[in-house]
Amino acid sequence: MSRILITSALPYINGIKHLGTLAGSMLPADVYARFQRSRGNETLYICATDEHGTPTELAAAEAGQDPASFCAEQHQVQHDLGRRFGLSWDHFGRSSSPQNHRLTQRFAQGLWEAGFIEERVTQQVYSKFDKRFLPDRYVIGTCPHCGYGAARGDQCENCTRVLDPADLINPRSAISGSEDIEIRDSKHLFLRQSLFSDKLRAWIDGKKGDWPLLVTSIALKWLDEGLQDRGITRDLEWGVPVNAFEWGSNPKGELPDIEGLAGKVFYVWFDAPIEYIAATWEWADAQAAEAGRGPAPDAEWERWWRGPAAADVTYVEFMGKDNVPFHTVGFPCTLIGSNERLEADGSWRPANNAPWKLVDRLKGFNWLDYYGGKFSTSQQRGVFMDHALELLPPDYWRWWVTANTPETSDATFTWEQFQAQVNADLADVLGNFVNRILKFTETRFEGVVPEGGAPGDLELKLQADVAAKLAELTENLDAMEMRKACQSLRQLWVLGNQYLTEAAPWTAIKTDPERAATAVRTGLNLVALFAKVSEPFIPFAAEKIALAVGEPFPGVWPTGSTALDILPAGRKVAAPEVLFKKVENEQVADWIARFGGAEGQ
Repeated sequence: MSRILITSALPYINGIKHLGTLAGSMLPADVYARFQRSRGNETLYICATDEHGTPTELAAAEAGQDPASFCAEQHQVQHDLGRRFGLSWDHFGRSSSPQNHRLTQRFAQGLWEAGFIEERVTQQVYSKFDKRFLPDRYVIGTCPHCGYGAARGDQCENCTRVLDPADLINPRSAISGSEDIEIRDSKHLFLRQSLFSDKLRAWIDGKKGDWPLLVTSIALKWLDEGLQDRGITRDLEWGVPVNAFEWGSNPKGELPDIEGLAGKVFYVWFDAPIEYIAATWEWADAQAAEAGRGPAPDAEWERWWRGPAAADVTYVEFMGKDNVPFHTVGFPCTLIGSNERLEADGSWRPANNAPWKLVDRLKGFNWLDYYGGKFSTSQQRGVFMDHALELLPPDYWRWWVTANTPETSDATFTWEQFQAQVNADLADVLGNFVNRILKFTETRFEGVVPEGGAPGDLELKLQADVAAKLAELTENLDAMEMRKACQSLRQLWVLGNQYLTEAAPWTAIKTDPERAATAVRTGLNLVALFAKVSEPFIPFAAEKIALAVGEPFPGVWPTGSTALDILPAGRKVAAPEVLFKKVENEQVADWIARFGGAEGQ
């Protein structure tokens, strides 16, 4: 049994997430986590809300709340929506947690002592109108590289180039729109990323073949353009404070109280990835509390992240392409820098501690857009998680989003395509198969799995076809190829329908009851198989299917040799309620009117 550590990019605390957020991180991670658990692997799926930064301060002020109260409320909203979508996080933490505060400060101190952080006086944008320094992302203007007119001061969303506010053409405040801004001196801490270029390149080159081309190309583009040192502190009130902290019981647990850093906090992109580790710590503490114990010993969470205890862990990350640079450059610099030390002569040597684990497999995704444009909260354009669940059960969304995961290119959501695909795949193929065979069993076999006779040529061919397709599905899920996995699963469902059409037990029962019983027994075993292999994708329907044939849920991932030998003769079965109702044209018309459609609709 292997140990699988899974993280998906942290959803920002500000606002309910749309289908694109599901597609680009959380849902593929959940499918993969469910698959690994079903294979008996010790699996830990960690996520959290990303809670620091200027957007939180502004959103809280707009809501008439302090940031802490605002974040607590919004975290619960996102947690509840995720659970309703079936996201099987082992823990959904918070980047504002005490654990993340302590770890962020601990990493910063270690990097400082190892020579990888230094203080610098920088020129930062100050808005006279807003009477405050503006964080990079709250300065907007024209990108000097691609000409995009709404580029942020930290990164251009259009060309993904990393920027500084001073790079922007015609910069202005994103808060007020005021162009009455000026550059002022401000002291900050910088992570010396430029020192890590060679180590990062060697590490990333070693991942070619394991990581998608999208991921390695983005990472290497950053290195090819010249890796820049990165400021890791900001002039904000809400965040992990730089000074005046304690690191456990270590008497050295404070960064030097550098003049000019009082009141500053760490940059959200420094502390947010550390929350993956901190959320694991939160999970361990929660497990200990459930067991009636005190705080968990460090070993209980460090076994996933540090030293020999984590040697058998495969660490897998899921994220959208905009997050790739921070996880292939920024966060690895933090971890590598904590594993090594920089000597005065410029040489490196291992740090005197257990090394932190770097990611093994990183799955990056392109964008899911809405009719060719962006999802937009302000313009009420697109489908967001709360509205989606008002319209249809979660499995409709889970299936469509996973089957259309934007892996090799951007993907587009349209209501027309959504309707056609869920009706065809879920209602016509899977739902129809389950309903047909179970209804027939109730009517002609008293709702009991029949004994039947020996498998015939049709069953033997089915066994071979199912074994091959099951192996293909398993391989695609292992490779985290979500679209291909959905295609393989749908083809398995199709095999079931094709078999019933050819075996035709409703005809055979008139002249050869034993032959009909064999076909029914085989069909019911297909139902049990479909429940097991569909669970990572559509868990709510899979549970109903499993219960209909008396199988435990969640089940164990089947192998080719046992795929059609699951149910014992004599077991009672019962047809479930309709699994998937078809999406009607009238519904689609209403939803387009409510959420927007193609241009002109």
